[in-house]
Amino acid sequence: MTTNVEFHFDFGSPNAYLAHLLVQELAQKKAVTFDYTPVLLGGIFKATGNTSPFLANQKIKNKFAYMQAELRRFLTRYQLADKFKLNPHFPVNTLMIMRGAIAAQSLGEEVFQKYVNTMFDGMWRQGLKMDDAQVLVEVLSAADLPADEIMTLCQSDEIKQKLAANTQYSVDKGSFGAPSFYIEDELFFGKETVAEIAERLS
Repeated sequence: MTTNVEFHFDFGSPNAYLAHLLVQELAQKKAVTFDYTPVLLGGIFKATGNTSPFLANQKIKNKFAYMQAELRRFLTRYQLADKFKLNPHFPVNTLMIMRGAIAAQSLGEEVFQKYVNTMFDGMWRQGLKMDDAQVLVEVLSAADLPADEIMTLCQSDEIKQKLAANTQYSVDKGSFGAPSFYIEDELFFGKETVAEIAERLS
């Protein structure tokens, strides 16, 4: 029996990217399907009164240093240090690339999966300025993704409304940030909960 887990994500979240790497491995090992749900993290923050911990914790003495130490430990534990670097352009406005995720999804699962991998890679391995339209087109083209079609779809009302609807759905379900996972209606928040999800599904 296959278990479906919803994965609510935004490319602008480094923790969502790291969770994405763990999720891929988990999906291969267990009979579980992760349903990727693109959401706009800024919209979730606005709706819930939340803010980016990366930015908020910079103002708290000692906490930002601890966050960096925790990140290093996480990367070491899961052997991900060679697959991650902080994006020098952070924070990046992800509205365009999240609309692109909805557009890619409308073009089929194969296009969507390739788009997700390409965007996460551009953000958190290559450190590119992914809110620059020219950079985005270049990245899409280099990955043999239909750049012109995706960019055109991003401007459509249908795609814009779908992203807004996904974001509202995520908030209504209980999300306050990303990554957020749902097994039925139970929320698992944060990259660390991937291990807990694995235990739940064992």
